[in-house]
Amino acid sequence: MKRMKTRHASAAGPAPPGASAAEARRPSRELGLFDSTMIVIGTMIGSGIFIVPAAMSRTVGGPGWLLLAWLLTGLLTVTAALSYGELASILPGAGGMYLYLREAYSPLWGFLYGWTLFTVIQTGTIASVAVAFARFLGVLARSVSESRYLLAPIHISSRYALTLSSAQLAAIAVILLLTGANALGLKYGKAVQNLFTVAKIGSLLALVVLGLTVGWSREAVRDNLASLWTRPPASAGAPASALGILVVLCIAQAGSLFSADSWHDVTFAAEEVEDPRRTLPWALVIGVGVVILLYLAANVAYLAALPYAQMQQAPHDRVATAVLERIFPAWGGQAMALLIMISTFGCINSLVLAGPRVYFAMARDGLFFPAAARLNRARVPGWSLGIQALWSSLLVLLTTYSPATGYGNLYSDLLDYIVSAALIFYILTVAALWALRRKLPGAPPIYRTPGYPFVPAVYLLGAGAIVLCLVRYRPANTWPGLALVLSGLPVYWLIRRSAGPRRNS
Repeated sequence: MKRMKTRHASAAGPAPPGASAAEARRPSRELGLFDSTMIVIGTMIGSGIFIVPAAMSRTVGGPGWLLLAWLLTGLLTVTAALSYGELASILPGAGGMYLYLREAYSPLWGFLYGWTLFTVIQTGTIASVAVAFARFLGVLARSVSESRYLLAPIHISSRYALTLSSAQLAAIAVILLLTGANALGLKYGKAVQNLFTVAKIGSLLALVVLGLTVGWSREAVRDNLASLWTRPPASAGAPASALGILVVLCIAQAGSLFSADSWHDVTFAAEEVEDPRRTLPWALVIGVGVVILLYLAANVAYLAALPYAQMQQAPHDRVATAVLERIFPAWGGQAMALLIMISTFGCINSLVLAGPRVYFAMARDGLFFPAAARLNRARVPGWSLGIQALWSSLLVLLTTYSPATGYGNLYSDLLDYIVSAALIFYILTVAALWALRRKLPGAPPIYRTPGYPFVPAVYLLGAGAIVLCLVRYRPANTWPGLALVLSGLPVYWLIRRSAGPRRNS
């Protein structure tokens, strides 16, 4: 514990009026239980639940398998959240997974997670959700389009280019706007978060109610019940057996787990949470529980309104749009676009708010740019917010190119690559619960994981099976992500070498 206590010195900007120099070096605790729960929900609900079920439905076979896949996602996410609650109670410092991995194993593991978070996981997700916001803005404002270029594409190589379309410009504008709001202080960031998260919860609930009432189709329900347990298509690549179905369900988790990801981001800001040992476990459990119930209800509503074949063939995978257009043919598409814009705007804000707290914690340990350890006048990591916005914007501008398909989004490929690597970090973090119970026996947490050790073991077995299936059946999307994580090794070595012998483990 001594090492932990000596790692909180940080440079800070000028103190706000009335604050002491010591206070100016520390983040302010302004996040209560409601605020923290809104961050959990806000980071989880973006655009995925409105789109991902279409791709999953083509992978898993019948509607029953689709619902089972989402139930598996719910089980894994809830067991992970229950386990993370204890980790947050043991180590209520800034950084979340970075801190847990650092203390349970070594600074190297914490750095590799932080490196991957900055290069792809957080910044790539911000870029992805920002472009999703811009795409649906284009439904309402036709001038916003990914094919409407403001500058001609600049090819870096035969496969990669820099592009600037009106949609990309809108995405970058949203990133900068929300970065600026969060740089003004936590009270502004949480105000945006609370407002838009409440709005998206209400919107998603309205979609569910409409799908189960006005949109209810006896024909769709009859057809879906008749094909409830249709086996997955052979194109899924799994063996034609009971084991093959399990493999397909694991492969499908790449979509559903991504849609339910980032629930733990609130732990990044633990030093800004009131009574974090009590607040964070409750925020994780309540937030994850609410989202998983909403996701299951949304899929049931889709199946109540649409025959499975229509769900599989929804244009651009926009299942939710297809449901609303069926109910309100004249303006359902525009209403859905507005709903997704509200959802993605709140999701971007929560991601923008949370990520810099990890870079802040890493910089205090000498494992990131030193300037990232500084707080601005509003006592938030302003420099970290800025560098995150810069890298996220660059990922928006970088595109892939193929003569056959044209221009695509580089971050989309990176996010596909990183799914299995991110799961490995989750597995290591849940396993850290055992390590930290042994390592810190004198610091019992206020919150204990219910059902320990069974609950974390369920997550480890389930997530481990998914990683193995992705490695075996989706190697093209797995090994590049692992390589990206390992690319942090030379960076870590250079940082430690430049720090010299003055830094211990």
